[in-house]
Amino acid sequence: MIDTSPTTQWDDADYRADASKGFFSRLYSGTGAFDIVGKRKMWYLISGLILAICVLSMIFRGFTLGIDFEGGTQISLPAKAGVTTSAVEKNVSESLGFDPHQVQTAGSGAAKTIQVRTQHLDQSQTAAVTAGLAAAFPEQLKASDVSSSDVSSTWGKEITRKMVIALVVFLVVVFFYITIRFDREMSLASMASLVFDVVVTAGIYSLVGFEVTPATVIGLLTILGFSVYDTVVVFDKVEENTRGVFATSRRTYAEQTNLAVNQTLMRSINTTVISVLPIIALMVVAVWMLGVGTLQDLALIQLVGVVVGTYSSVFLASPLLVTLKQRRADVKAHTAKVLARRARSAA
Repeated sequence: MIDTSPTTQWDDADYRADASKGFFSRLYSGTGAFDIVGKRKMWYLISGLILAICVLSMIFRGFTLGIDFEGGTQISLPAKAGVTTSAVEKNVSESLGFDPHQVQTAGSGAAKTIQVRTQHLDQSQTAAVTAGLAAAFPEQLKASDVSSSDVSSTWGKEITRKMVIALVVFLVVVFFYITIRFDREMSLASMASLVFDVVVTAGIYSLVGFEVTPATVIGLLTILGFSVYDTVVVFDKVEENTRGVFATSRRTYAEQTNLAVNQTLMRSINTTVISVLPIIALMVVAVWMLGVGTLQDLALIQLVGVVVGTYSSVFLASPLLVTLKQRRADVKAHTAKVLARRARSAA
């Protein structure tokens, strides 16, 4: 019985020469030195392990939901000199007997405020917090400077409902687009990659304990566009490399796909770096320097999603495509033909 598993022992002179080069030389040359598709079982194992950890975390640990989803009370006060978030958090905890959900700054300059988000407070608890803050910062605050408002969870639930609808529509449109643009196997592989992105990104939020806000939910949709773009770029190169592959016995379908992944690997890395840099800049400037808390949620989900999307497009989508293709009789027959030719040449 002939072993039809892909091999990277090609007879190409460019591969043999490239294999002796350094890591970065091989990365930039893109001649197929990184056997990503050939080691797809390893990547399946790694991806499956990541997926299992994320799913278990979502089941048993759950999510840290923001006030917009759970509802609660928001207390605002001016962020004057000497009034720090740590001091405010400590004072509120002492006044209530429990820790608030979140204490963060918002705005900049004279309009900069400290916002405290906690569970629903009754009138007496709100009054205790207000009195406690005024007493803790007598020179900076008056009781009238501290304001409070109740936040309903209805808006967050409505955002989630609309996001789920948008996600389903997005996945259906992507499936039909890639089916028309490429073929069925590529559509299935890209859809599996997108599902992986959504589950793993959500799982990381659950695992690490990042707070889920409406901005997080909205940001989740934006990262799927990046993942689709990267996957389509790789698949476009795969289609180019495998066009007419059955007319020659030089390489198998798997090897041509692996070559395509190598040829687009540096582009995927560059795209990821270019995408990540402005996100990090957004977090540094908008969040750390200006204190815009909502932008932190949006930037954080994009940062996690871009990295996960790049991983899935390179190490999951293409290997899965080969696995699906090798179920076809014509691909199996061609692989056997290539390997038989190599066996004769080596004899």
